Amino acid sequence: MRPEEKLSRMIQCETVSSVDNSNAEKFQAFHEVLASLFPHVFSSCEITKFGEALLIRWEGKNHSEPIVLMSHQDVVAAEGEWQEPPFSGVIKEGKVWGRGTVDTKGSLMCIFEAVEELIAEGVVPSRDIYISSSDGEEVNGQGAVLAVDYLEKKGIHPYLVLDEGGMIKAEPIKGAEGRFAMMGTLEKGTCNFRFIARGNGGHASAPGKNTPLVRLGAFMADIEKHDPFKPKMNDTTLEMFSRLGPTMKGGMGFVLRHARLFSPLLEKVLPKVNRLATAMIKTTVAFTMAKGSEGLNVLPEMAYVTGNCRVIHHTDADETLRILKERAAKYDIETEVITFNHACPTVDHNTPLFHRVEDVIRDVFPGVITCPYAMTGGTDAKHFTRISDCVIRFAPLEINNQQYESIHAIDENIDVSTLPSGIAFYKKIILEI
Repeated sequence: MRPEEKLSRMIQCETVSSVDNSNAEKFQAFHEVLASLFPHVFSSCEITKFGEALLIRWEGKNHSEPIVLMSHQDVVAAEGEWQEPPFSGVIKEGKVWGRGTVDTKGSLMCIFEAVEELIAEGVVPSRDIYISSSDGEEVNGQGAVLAVDYLEKKGIHPYLVLDEGGMIKAEPIKGAEGRFAMMGTLEKGTCNFRFIARGNGGHASAPGKNTPLVRLGAFMADIEKHDPFKPKMNDTTLEMFSRLGPTMKGGMGFVLRHARLFSPLLEKVLPKVNRLATAMIKTTVAFTMAKGSEGLNVLPEMAYVTGNCRVIHHTDADETLRILKERAAKYDIETEVITFNHACPTVDHNTPLFHRVEDVIRDVFPGVITCPYAMTGGTDAKHFTRISDCVIRFAPLEINNQQYESIHAIDENIDVSTLPSGIAFYKKIILEI
């Protein structure tokens, strides 16, 4: 069976994750499909499950410093009008269509296929190889946490961890000419807060001043108008700009080539022109949920909004909480912590191991420029930073802009032609790192 056909079968398994783990049967069915597609993996490797999260060990010659290859099984819901049914796995016009092709069953298939082929060839890896695949990455599930706990208790410290994150894409910022392998080396922390306003309630026909929803609205407007989080260039983003700059023409290319010199200028200009680049150099807050009264004509005694914060090192979780709590108090609003996670340790892009991974990328994808970058989203990889010093967020698949935009949106698809290269990448990682 060809790689695209295997991926198609995986896409046909609807594995939308749930907070309450109510979809266990769907993941169990998915595991049966995986076992049928990759029989050598499931017959030759040691398989441990944490709920429906998988930790698969392929025994090598060295047991204490393994390589961990990660890609989650779960997907987000597929809403809206799609060109092809989202769980059909249709192979059409050189693409596999469906939810999870990019995020992240495409790379998961490549990992399994790489290990499957090497086992069939009789290869014994120089070090243990683990496949870690959680069933709840999209809902902050505990699968990866439990896998790390398990490895930590055994005294295992992975030499290298590779998870989702950046991919290979042309023009990651406007004007950058070439194909770039975006390697996530900085992952922000994620905090969620509830901002609560209280009042006397009552009938809406005779409202008073500064009711709970009014105060919450004023608070949110204040945060948006007077952003309390300051941008500051970090080494990862400076390195990204220094690698992108030489491919760009004009004044912007000159500034990025000399990003370290122009850091103060970039800190002022980026928030005005590029929200994605800005998120790489500052803590952000997005208000995501709200609740008032239960009736159209009832003033709430209590109302709240939630804020999703992506915290960066120079304004980390503790400082973020302090800033927001202080601002909220001005509007007589309480601040409650829902989740609280610090920014992850940053991967050093100057180490020999990082350079070796870059070499593998360049070997498999000739002409590609490798580029560290600061991730604005979150991954299961954050949990592995507890036991490994080199946790790189990179999936070896080449995507176009439409495919990038399809992540968590409609018409998700991946080119059939990129799958063999993804498999080759993981095989070289296993054989040469």
